[in-house]
Amino acid sequence: MEKAQYLDWNNSIQILKKAYEAGLFVLIIGPKGTGKTSLVRDFAKSMNANLDSINFSLRTRESHLVGTKTLTDGTVSFDEGILIKSMRQGDLLYLDEINSAEADVLLRLDEALDDRRQIMLKESTGEVVRANQNWFVIATINPLTHSGTKELPPQILSRFPVRIRLEYPPENIELEIIKKHVSGVNDSELIQAIKLANTLRQAAAVEELFYSPSLRETIAYGKLVEKGMSPKEAANYVFGNVYTQWGNIEYQKVSDIITSMFGN
Repeated sequence: MEKAQYLDWNNSIQILKKAYEAGLFVLIIGPKGTGKTSLVRDFAKSMNANLDSINFSLRTRESHLVGTKTLTDGTVSFDEGILIKSMRQGDLLYLDEINSAEADVLLRLDEALDDRRQIMLKESTGEVVRANQNWFVIATINPLTHSGTKELPPQILSRFPVRIRLEYPPENIELEIIKKHVSGVNDSELIQAIKLANTLRQAAAVEELFYSPSLRETIAYGKLVEKGMSPKEAANYVFGNVYTQWGNIEYQKVSDIITSMFGN
């Protein structure tokens, strides 16, 4: 199934194009499920650019970026990592959740991101790899409230002078986004779920709840209703049950909200 096109409700693609033309790397900041990855994919498509991506975690190592030595039939060779390949080819490099990376990984990445756009392959021949002039980098970060995230060091932040803040869209825009994925569901039933999601998001923002539902969840709700599930059931399965992770009191809070909005 073809992915639905990103709905650029806050003109982010135009900002990315201006940054690309100016040779300025971009940092996209926002909570999970606000469409950061979809935005980058659609920007790459609009620019007819090859997209390389890496999703950072505590397990990401320098070798994932730069490369590693391999031994095949007695011959030692060096398999270049995604950072080096993208620099050589002039690809669009997408660094997803960069603030989940360890300090040593960020330090090596910083070498490539500075104004010289070059990196030395100390793991191999010592060659200095200089980036193709078309090389462009977009990174995303989640807020520090998200598990596993860390504050980015100032020197890394400075490598991304253009910053896009991506929040959850207004209700009417979220409705349009859901309708790109769902058909045959009444708008009123979708709006009901959006209002529930926003209620939960607002409660999470002031730390009354532990979890904030994303656009993925309002879309999932719509797909379940599209398949014949009642709105109340879909709301329970998509929005309610996850709060069981934090215990019965948390779950009951959300269950009461769902009942008040969808009835018994």
